[in-house]
Amino acid sequence: MKKAELVFIPSPGLSHLISTVEMAKLLLDRDDRLSITVLIMKLSKDHVVDSYTENISSNPNITKCLRFINLPHQDESSISTNFLFDIIDSQITNVREIVSNLIKNQSESDSRVAGLVLDMFCTKFMEVGDEFNLPSYVFFTSSAGSLGLIQFLDSLKHEHNYELTQFKNSDAEFSVPCFSIPVPAKMWPAVILQEGQFPTMFLNCFRRIKEAKGVMVNTFYELEPFAMGAHGVTETPRVYPVGPILNLGSDQTSQASYNDIKKWLDDQPEISVVFLCFGSMGSFEEGQVKEIALALENSGKKFLWSLRKPGGEQGFMSFPAEYENFQEVLPKGFLERTEGIGKVIGWAPQMEVLSHPSVGGFVSHCGWNSVLESVWFGVPMATFPLYAEQQVNAFELVKELRMAEAVRIDYHSDSRGGEPPEIVGAEEIEAAIRRLMAEEEGRSGVREKVKEMKNKSRMALMEGGSSYNAQNLFIEHVLRNIS
Repeated sequence: MKKAELVFIPSPGLSHLISTVEMAKLLLDRDDRLSITVLIMKLSKDHVVDSYTENISSNPNITKCLRFINLPHQDESSISTNFLFDIIDSQITNVREIVSNLIKNQSESDSRVAGLVLDMFCTKFMEVGDEFNLPSYVFFTSSAGSLGLIQFLDSLKHEHNYELTQFKNSDAEFSVPCFSIPVPAKMWPAVILQEGQFPTMFLNCFRRIKEAKGVMVNTFYELEPFAMGAHGVTETPRVYPVGPILNLGSDQTSQASYNDIKKWLDDQPEISVVFLCFGSMGSFEEGQVKEIALALENSGKKFLWSLRKPGGEQGFMSFPAEYENFQEVLPKGFLERTEGIGKVIGWAPQMEVLSHPSVGGFVSHCGWNSVLESVWFGVPMATFPLYAEQQVNAFELVKELRMAEAVRIDYHSDSRGGEPPEIVGAEEIEAAIRRLMAEEEGRSGVREKVKEMKNKSRMALMEGGSSYNAQNLFIEHVLRNIS
């Protein structure tokens, strides 16, 4: 029996790697004619990648068909402010060599290289696929709505000759095919509105998605029916809604940290706790921390707050650190006044917390993985986006799908350090938390909508479900490459 080998290439960073590996594992479970090799680009300060891959590799049932190859580490000190694309570009020779070796070695096995599956930031490697006459696919780790917005912005710039920077701080709204309502320019990814080369590199990267043979999107039809309907009638490659792709297995690295948290959560009433967590890159300066603390205290709601310290450097590679003492940043006496009501922690095992029955609300940065996790566990969100595509995710949840409350949907954290941080006031945060945790009469029933979507997210992955069928269609396309 011939096997089709796919080469997955995620972009640097743990969140994209986890989504990629979970996608790979799901495809392998679906069809034993597949094998997958994952090429890993590691950042020097992202120390958890090795422990994650070692944990996966310790399972012999998985490693029969899934293997990891670490690409050579690059000297990040010489990389420019366009470092993400610089890192990716610097690996093209290494990727070419590995793919070449895989093709040479396939004559010694029953496996045939059937294509590349590229992260949405890694479309540069389509050049390698073209060299070896291999089809390239894209795994888009965000929403179908985000994919549609990026395609729309690319069209504005390259087909209609708009200078996108003119819309910075603009109140303009646009009809975007993947949304049923106009999308404000303030919801666009901030990188699009910056000066310099990075916005052009960003759009050029996403523009190449049109050249792919297919696009797997980490969503499911029932969550984004309007967006998926729009993708179905455009001239882009076929879009496969294959999600939700989540890391639902036990994370061994998190168990020790979770024990103390779980003990506290076990003592709280059902759906009584609001959980605040802002992703692997999320942190706030002292002024914003104090406003959040005041909002929590005034709301009177039980809370679990993952509070992390901004890294020492600006930019994408500035990973948050842990506080040695939370009192150095929190209002004086806050911990004493909220003792028994709330708990402040550092890094949080987010999946385990969201799955706990005492958690009734989630104040989130709206990273797409976090959105899917909140839906999977039926926990309604309050949106507090920071960077990347999180603003459009927040807009989609609050305005398009009406599945979340808004702290603010157009908040932007300046990750590149060019402007002083915006501050969201305590009253605004408190009001959102109150709406989230106790719905008012006459409201649209956010909690009920999320609960309904929780059931649909699980049905999508079952045999005969929308995502199950989309996965099978993708696999059939891949297997035709070796027939």
